[in-house]
Amino acid sequence: ITGAMRLGFRSVDSGERKIEALERIRASLNIVDSQVQSEVPLTYDENGAKKYYFKGNGSSMQFSTNYSIWGGQNGYVVVAYRAETAPDRKQALYASESTIGFEGNRETKLFDNLDAIYFEYFYKGPTDSEGRWTDQWTDDNNIPEKIRLNIIDGTRKTSLVLPMRARK
Repeated sequence: ITGAMRLGFRSVDSGERKIEALERIRASLNIVDSQVQSEVPLTYDENGAKKYYFKGNGSSMQFSTNYSIWGGQNGYVVVAYRAETAPDRKQALYASESTIGFEGNRETKLFDNLDAIYFEYFYKGPTDSEGRWTDQWTDDNNIPEKIRLNIIDGTRKTSLVLPMRARK
């Protein structure tokens, strides 16, 4: 009876850990979605040229939004996401925010212990009939139409495509 009870407790504990991990992934995906959907195409001046805050490559992305992780909808922040690889070759996704016009930033870990995390950006030029996905956003004068967040955990690949609502 004791062995059966121990096995039952372990099963419950294992199930609770899986539920907590899935809940964290769900909450983190909601944060990313809320921030992208609240993206505001703000610009800054660099040597007389106006440039968007939006920048992106396969392992990081930065943009301006009016949705803060810590303050909800509390003004404009620049959020930066970055994927980092740990010594065990697992990846984590971090989000850091800085309020426009103020010093300092805050940072949190959204995802952890994943095999791969990367971003892709959808570009469609004004004369293009079809767009294409790219892992590097180099256009300082435009914002992508969509962002794709790819998460690989073992054999499971999850892709979240987020349209950019506020465009130039």
